[in-house]
Amino acid sequence: MLGIICAMEVEVEGVLNLMENKEEIEKAGATFTKGTLNGKEAVVTECGIGKVNAAVTAQVMIDTFSPDFIINSGVAGALSDKLRVGDVVISVDAVEHDYDTTAFGDPKGLICFANEQRVDIPANPELCQKLMKACEALKDTTVLQGRIATGDQFISDTEKRLALGKEFSSLACEMEGGAVGHACYRNNVPFAILRCISDDLTNSTSMDYEAFKAFAAAKTTAVLDRFSQQI
Repeated sequence: MLGIICAMEVEVEGVLNLMENKEEIEKAGATFTKGTLNGKEAVVTECGIGKVNAAVTAQVMIDTFSPDFIINSGVAGALSDKLRVGDVVISVDAVEHDYDTTAFGDPKGLICFANEQRVDIPANPELCQKLMKACEALKDTTVLQGRIATGDQFISDTEKRLALGKEFSSLACEMEGGAVGHACYRNNVPFAILRCISDDLTNSTSMDYEAFKAFAAAKTTAVLDRFSQQI
């Protein structure tokens, strides 16, 4: 079974429109829609914005539906000048950039699990390659693989984003992917992150955010549609 977690309703709607045999299940205040996507079993949900929302939703999805893997899909801000609005980033791994125990001498972003410590949360290489292949049909779109930085902060300042990109060698920042990955990693569930760039380092776009959300959702939905045909 394919699991898909998105932060916003508009990102979920496109996928739901492609699904058949749909059944809604309410858990922990979220609506999980189970059905088929291109003949493959799938479960899709809107988690809301932020790391805790994302992690709780991922854990509930894992416990309730036992997905074979989970894709987190949505928008992100660019941390690299190689990316422009509308481009796509696919995770190699994720970091939680706001996880900070440097007061104890730890490196920034070090996650302290009960039985290990690590900064990076590795995405599944096979899933990432299939997402890359699913992006091949996108027109006028740069598609890059790299690290995604997650934190409970909306970072709009260009200098802060440049610093964040340098500090963690990351391509994009957002507020859910690393938390979904965190839950997946602890449960041995493969995951990957798919993100469409909503704002680049030039902060230049002629589209307002509401229009862009629909544009980005259509792009990520098209990728997920093709991806589901490969699995």
